[in-house]
Amino acid sequence: MSKSERTRQFIIEKTAPIFNTKGYAGTSINDITEATKLTKGSVYGNFKNKDEVAVAAFQYNLSKVRKLIADEIAQKESYRDKLKCIPKLYLDFLTDKFPVGGCPIMNTATEADDTHPELRKHAKDAILAWNENLAALINKGKEAHEFKPETNAAEKALLIITLIEGTVMLVKLTGLTSYLKTSMNSIMELIDDL
Repeated sequence: MSKSERTRQFIIEKTAPIFNTKGYAGTSINDITEATKLTKGSVYGNFKNKDEVAVAAFQYNLSKVRKLIADEIAQKESYRDKLKCIPKLYLDFLTDKFPVGGCPIMNTATEADDTHPELRKHAKDAILAWNENLAALINKGKEAHEFKPETNAAEKALLIITLIEGTVMLVKLTGLTSYLKTSMNSIMELIDDL
């Protein structure tokens, strides 16, 4: 890595928790310079603007979640167990397993839906890719005769994501972590019924 690449990565890693916690609108250039101990000129010498930092921070947080899920899935043998590891992981979305601030998809989608088209597009792409990956897992499970042949993989994948992200939003909004167990258990039952 060149010095400028290391500096960019440093800025991303230091600001990712701030953007994931405070959001785009709530994160100021002062937050960025305070977290990195760099000058405004140094930050903008590596990024065109705050938007570019925010997108890079989102991608960084998203990559951490994707790696967490991929690592868990890789350890499972059956497709049912591969799917079940996802709601099990989301039971801990408020812990240090996840990026600071929780699920970056939900955080970014909630804030950027009407206010930041570029971040909205990245959150949308993340959801669509996740849905596609879950549907592929379900289809592989059907091919392996683990799931019923009539299972609509795309619909079930969408339902799993909707339950996860809706629960994340409710828990963050209300502070009632008991919703996590209830919803994740419902997802486990849904997976058992595939």
